[in-house]
Amino acid sequence: MDTSISQCYTTTDMYTKEDLINDTENRKNLTKSINTDNDATDEKPETMKSGLFNFKTDVIWYIALQLALLHGIGIYSTLTFNYLKNPMTTLWIIGMYIISNLGVSAGAHRLWSHKCYKAKVPLRILLLICFSACAQNTICKWVKNHRMHHKYCDTSADPHNTQRGFFYTHIGWVMMKEDPKFTEKSKQLNLSDVMSDPVVVFGEKYFLPLQLFFGFILPTMLPVYLWNETWSRAIISQVFIRYMITLNSVWTINSIAHAWGTRPYNKNIKPADNNFVNYVTVGEGYHNYHHMFPWDYRSAETGNNRMNYTTFFIDIFAKLGLAYDLRYPSVDLIKNMILKTGDGTHPTLSEVPKPKSGKYSREKIKQRT
Repeated sequence: MDTSISQCYTTTDMYTKEDLINDTENRKNLTKSINTDNDATDEKPETMKSGLFNFKTDVIWYIALQLALLHGIGIYSTLTFNYLKNPMTTLWIIGMYIISNLGVSAGAHRLWSHKCYKAKVPLRILLLICFSACAQNTICKWVKNHRMHHKYCDTSADPHNTQRGFFYTHIGWVMMKEDPKFTEKSKQLNLSDVMSDPVVVFGEKYFLPLQLFFGFILPTMLPVYLWNETWSRAIISQVFIRYMITLNSVWTINSIAHAWGTRPYNKNIKPADNNFVNYVTVGEGYHNYHHMFPWDYRSAETGNNRMNYTTFFIDIFAKLGLAYDLRYPSVDLIKNMILKTGDGTHPTLSEVPKPKSGKYSREKIKQRT
């Protein structure tokens, strides 16, 4: 086991040794699962054939039809909508797109799934509203799926397993029944920390009205009453264009960021750093980094935060005193990971000195790559 893991720290306290050890073991299982069978899933490699489509489980047809309708109208509307007719409506599409993505990235992902930082009640309420605007699952279901993704990445227990093809990882998993292995393993997942948050409990109880109001009703009404937009254009711009684009931007993390990009921190896993994904998800595209350091509230290395609006958002609320205990790994730990398992594409690799701990030199890494 890499002893440098103990160097991971937060702004106010350290992760417990047990948490860090468990994270290290999860990374070992994740790496092991890419090419071989493992005890975490009992999955046989020959049943997991890659490809564009892989309908291993049954399609949930009413969801598939809803998604087909959304994308049919959404794509047509995106291509034919007159964005110059009322610039305020166009800006509102962009604004709600960012708000929705922040609800996912700063809320469901970094706060509730990974506990990367702590937030006071006013900020948690704001994040619940933003998350409701994205109109996805409940927070609890989102957290369950994401924690399963990290624990059993790219195996049958991963809700969007990349071994089932690009289509499945992007949108297919949303409209298909759960893999039996996911159902089995997810029952063992402890979500008591999430459900102990009264804001999450409120969101679970009033999920549908919150989603309808903040995801569709309010975003549609505001253009009509504030700048005299027509109802038809308001509905098309928010219910179809903005909603469809927001969903697909989040899904690119599961699909594109597991297929294309660089792996400067661990070349042995599928998650990759992808600038395009980072741009469309307001800061969630450094996926290779994130899978190696999931507790980092920045979800990216310092100095490598292009278009990371989510980190900027959290930093602002930290200055306001509403976000605190921002967690991140030590510089030595990051350097050690780059030199030990990176693919050599780190932008400042030539400037990275050998960490105080760790036995791998840059020359050895270059020889191996």
